[in-house]
Amino acid sequence: MAREKYKTLTEQMFYILICLCNECCGVDIMKKVLMITNDRVQVGPGTLYSLLDNFVQEGIIIETKIEQRKKSYLITEVGRQMLENEYNRLNTLAIDYQKLVKEGK
Repeated sequence: MAREKYKTLTEQMFYILICLCNECCGVDIMKKVLMITNDRVQVGPGTLYSLLDNFVQEGIIIETKIEQRKKSYLITEVGRQMLENEYNRLNTLAIDYQKLVKEGK
């Protein structure tokens, strides 16, 4: 099941799924990730298309249209739940850091 395989997401996975909350194609995803992260995170074509294929197979995203060689994708409810779980996990890490390191408790 996708949940176990993708229990935690890499930065690239996380940002790809964020981008796919709105339908877009691979080239647009690469551009959006760079824009969202101020060029901090880059997703190369090999990584991107491998992840997109895996995400489609796991039902995390769906292919919405194909125009010549350009494929567009959109996140599914399974993908949204994964994204939400990762967001919550990251927030928990940040809260623990704040309590234990910044506040010294």
